[in-house]
Amino acid sequence: MRRKITAAITAVGGFVPEDRLTNFDLEKMVDTNDEWIRSRTGIEERRILKGKGLATSDMVVPAVKQLCEKRGISPEEIDCLIVGTVTPDMVFPATANIAADKLGAKNAFGFDVSAACSGFLYSLTLGASFIESGRYKKVVVCGADKMSAIVDYTDRATCIIFGDGAAAVLLEPNEEGLGVQDSILKSDGSGCQFLHMKAGGSLRPASNETVANKEHFIYQEGQAVFKFAVKGMADVSAELLEKNKLTGEDIAWLVPHQANLRIIDATANRMGLPKEKVMINIQKYGNTTAATIPLCLWEWEKQLKKGDNIVLAAFGGGFTWGATLLKWAYNS
Repeated sequence: MRRKITAAITAVGGFVPEDRLTNFDLEKMVDTNDEWIRSRTGIEERRILKGKGLATSDMVVPAVKQLCEKRGISPEEIDCLIVGTVTPDMVFPATANIAADKLGAKNAFGFDVSAACSGFLYSLTLGASFIESGRYKKVVVCGADKMSAIVDYTDRATCIIFGDGAAAVLLEPNEEGLGVQDSILKSDGSGCQFLHMKAGGSLRPASNETVANKEHFIYQEGQAVFKFAVKGMADVSAELLEKNKLTGEDIAWLVPHQANLRIIDATANRMGLPKEKVMINIQKYGNTTAATIPLCLWEWEKQLKKGDNIVLAAFGGGFTWGATLLKWAYNS
């Protein structure tokens, strides 16, 4: 009897720009300081994509190229490319389509998923369902954001948080029971008022007024978002463990969205996980929105062992949040 098909991650690729924006750089730009930023967020520096004509797709491309090289495949073998992003190159066409063209992924269909910091988890669940259906064999899921494009560097509340980056995973069919095991995804549109970008959509199209009023930048009410994020990420992670009859002891790694060190600590505590089982790189990259979780997988890839139970957890604007249970499929 044929075994059930699951969607396993078989390769990871990542990309971060070379330019660093440190807390000390920010001290010269806004009224803030290194100690204040580190104590409240855990961030020391973030990467910024600089250069004329460079956009989110220009980070997706090297991440996917690296993944293809690791797996020994050509971009032409990719069936589908999904990009989780809130900073698309353009309103349309999709960044996935632009990136596929730059990659030479001629046989892939592609689209973007807009779920803010939960974009990678939403995209991963979608990509996994394409594999599980038996219809597609190679689906690439990418989280990528050029947050520097929508950050107001005179707003000290938001400019300290965000950075740029991209990372991607390759999903392939597996019959050993490895890969994506379960996902719980949630959203609550009433959170819109606390975290959004006011203009640029059909509600408030770009105009002289919207630009003058700085309505094309991230707006965030930090305290409200923090409260929702701590509860949302911790609750959904605990719910995922309970649903799958697991405890913190069964989990090899927690891969939390890198928004704030205090949110990460609260989620780990709720799951009963010690610090050494939690992937944290927020100090180096800040919050890269949809890219944070796959960037962690990219950096920790060599430490992951076949069969490891891994929980991915995120919370983002919208509000969107969720958790995914993975069984790692290979030894590096």
